[in-house]
Amino acid sequence: MSQIVFILLTLVTFGIAFRKYSKLCRNILLGKDVEIKGDGVARMKNVALIAFGQKKMFKRIIPAVMHLFIYVAFLFTQIELIEIFVDGFSGKHRIFRPFLGSIYTGLISFIEILSVGAFIATLVFLVRRNLLKVPRFQMDEMTGWPKLDGNLILYAEILLLIGIFSMNGADEVLYNTGHTHAAGTSGQGSFGFAISQWLGPAMFGGMSVGALEFIERAGWWLHIIVVFGFINYLPYSKHLHIFMAFPNVYFSKLNSRGEMDNMPEIMNEVKSMMGLIPESEAAPAGDPNDMPKFGASDVFDLTWKNMMDAYTCTECGRCTSVCPANITGKKLSPRKVMMDVRDRAEEIGKHLDTNNLEVIAADKKEGATALNKDNFDDGKSLFDYISNEEIHACTTCNACVEACPVMINPLDIILQLRRHEILDLAAGPGDWTPMFTSIENSGSVWQVPDARDKWAQELV
Repeated sequence: MSQIVFILLTLVTFGIAFRKYSKLCRNILLGKDVEIKGDGVARMKNVALIAFGQKKMFKRIIPAVMHLFIYVAFLFTQIELIEIFVDGFSGKHRIFRPFLGSIYTGLISFIEILSVGAFIATLVFLVRRNLLKVPRFQMDEMTGWPKLDGNLILYAEILLLIGIFSMNGADEVLYNTGHTHAAGTSGQGSFGFAISQWLGPAMFGGMSVGALEFIERAGWWLHIIVVFGFINYLPYSKHLHIFMAFPNVYFSKLNSRGEMDNMPEIMNEVKSMMGLIPESEAAPAGDPNDMPKFGASDVFDLTWKNMMDAYTCTECGRCTSVCPANITGKKLSPRKVMMDVRDRAEEIGKHLDTNNLEVIAADKKEGATALNKDNFDDGKSLFDYISNEEIHACTTCNACVEACPVMINPLDIILQLRRHEILDLAAGPGDWTPMFTSIENSGSVWQVPDARDKWAQELV
């Protein structure tokens, strides 16, 4: 019966998860296509050092070490999880033990030691968030669900550890009395797991065989149920970065993070005006009513890599904590920008899920039967989430980009929003207008009467 329940629960869990992760991929692909160029070897090196190696985390040593405990424990616990799945499908218990022998004992012992470190780290993170109230976790964007989300995963981690040590500890006592149902074991003795061989007898010693078997099974089921819940919880959580960090680091820029992307439409026009390219190569004059869209006003104008950045965000706040604009009291928070992009994508995704035809663009309503990203128009944009004040405050210093432990680039999104505001909406701070006028007239940000290159002409 237990085997049947496990199989059914597994099928239901992964069926629901497939739907949720499919929608998540759909939301990321709301962004426009972009070609990712660069050396694959260099990209894999970044994945090894930054995603796997946690290189950028160690700029802040205390949280880095605590995070490392949880991260490494998570990786190695997957080995034990594989055995739990095999046991669940086969109806066995500790099916790998007879084949691995002392290697099995050493591996589980190592996982237990890591789990103790993860437990300590979990308590430290709970204290930092809720008692010490680290400033970057107390900002406006971290109230409500983001704060609860940060705590829920830590509580789930504790439940996982309770499940592991309940199962292993009760197993130790059962094995001591010769009643274990683990594969390939008989007689009295001990599994010899590093922590459970002491913790088990201390907590469960003297209990009846029936009580021990109940605790062992309860620990096994608690662990797998929390894992199943975790799989389906991730798409709603910042902890999605557990999976997303690796592809996000792989597809991140290899060139200097301070290098800004030019807009081809403007760059080619300027080159043509300055005679840097032949007129034959210049873009032909088109319909003035069919002008290209500059920058981004909504997630559809961002790239899928920008969208992946948003869904990879760990909400750690390192970007915001080093942002000079935020430090000086301005409204800008790079973390909030990433969270806002994700929230906007989620809002659009809900409309797409329900096929809400009320949000189809007015010029595409006739005959429309399905809502998609090409005809979507709910009258809102990213500017309903991110204010002009925020994007104006950015100094483009790249501090946020440098600080992110998973190579997210908030600056790229801010620049695209700013470009749309200035070039398409002809808006922007009044203080910037003289600068734009001066650049247009003399090629200099300063309002000087002479052309910028006059000094070079005098040298001829």
